[in-house]
Amino acid sequence: MSGETGSLAGKRIVLGVTGGIAAYKSIEVCRRLVDLGAHVIPVLTDAALNMVGPTTFTALASEPPKTSLWKDSNPIPHTTMGQTCDAIVVAPATARIISDYRTGRSGDLLSATLIATEAPVILCPAMHTEMWAHPAVQDNIAVLTERGTIIVNPEPGRLAGGDIGHGRLAAPATIVDHVVDGLSTDALTGIGAVGSLQGRRIVVTAGGTREAIDPVRFIGNRSTGKQGLELAKVAHRRGAQVTLITTISSHSAEAPPEIDVVPVITAAEMEAAATDAAAGADVVIMAAAVADFRPAATADHKIKKGDGVPQVVLEPTNDILAGLGASKPAGQVLVGFAAETDDLIENAAGKLKRKNADFIVANDVSAPGVGFGHDTNAVTILGSDGSSVVVDLVSKTTIAAAVLDTVTNALSPSSSNPAIKQQ
Repeated sequence: MSGETGSLAGKRIVLGVTGGIAAYKSIEVCRRLVDLGAHVIPVLTDAALNMVGPTTFTALASEPPKTSLWKDSNPIPHTTMGQTCDAIVVAPATARIISDYRTGRSGDLLSATLIATEAPVILCPAMHTEMWAHPAVQDNIAVLTERGTIIVNPEPGRLAGGDIGHGRLAAPATIVDHVVDGLSTDALTGIGAVGSLQGRRIVVTAGGTREAIDPVRFIGNRSTGKQGLELAKVAHRRGAQVTLITTISSHSAEAPPEIDVVPVITAAEMEAAATDAAAGADVVIMAAAVADFRPAATADHKIKKGDGVPQVVLEPTNDILAGLGASKPAGQVLVGFAAETDDLIENAAGKLKRKNADFIVANDVSAPGVGFGHDTNAVTILGSDGSSVVVDLVSKTTIAAAVLDTVTNALSPSSSNPAIKQQ
């Protein structure tokens, strides 16, 4: 399930469904939104009714689906929904509704509601590959993106008619993640998520490094890279150009295709990749669990038990965060992580100062549900300016949003950055 329980509590969300074959997936989107506490109002176009039935949405949504401007007890349903909703999600969004929204054409209840709202709009396109690639569709997407519309890009996969190509509706979990992030704001600054990192280059490291003892064994740690992956995904959704340097092989498939995934294994490989990527980055987030020590020598063959107990001599690895802090260019924001089991704030504050970082994200990995291997986390974000933000146990997606809210504020206050959209 996307997000954490109740993360959309009290939010009124209009769920627009159009006549694409992927309309069946909107049923799962509806269920997930309701499970997260949202009040979901389905709006189905005439074409959508050829694909899915209103009875299903009546059973799952917060109120019966609306299908017409003229058959509602409210004489102006589009205005009422547009003014009172917290977001409009269109899944699937066909080429027709995308064009109507871009041009301001009010042809039915859904298009009228879209142009009668100031709430965030999240479009989830789904269409055949040739349609998605058409210059008119891409031009419409580009204009809507510039206006602040959140676009959940389609994915490659099987399409109607058995074709394989790009244009498949994004997974319901991905869509709901965009909704959660699109509605998030920094409680301290009021910075909205939509477009807040547009044009920024962000480097994120993830996973635990592995230092070889022999061809079979290694020194490692329990990091699964989940927090780093979520940081990369949320930064991407907010408009950033993201490089994810990771030891987790599955990240190449799990990350959106627009994210540049750089696979590494050892601390030395991560150092080289991070140093190279950081040179032109606005933000570097060192979420990886990098080994502090490695074997001074690596055996070129498997060490056998019969050979006796091996004496593994360790040597320190280079301190990547400290190196980045020492060479940090003006204006770059450097974020480190501190996984601790005791004296959390004291240890994290010391690390913040020693590494010349701008922020340290500290978590007590001995606490239930926190840190390695969990889908949840709880952190304290310490700033070099003396600031402190405490985030209690929530999903790692929400932790990522909180960290990036803090980073966005440090990069460009909302009063001076036109890329930041207020919600």
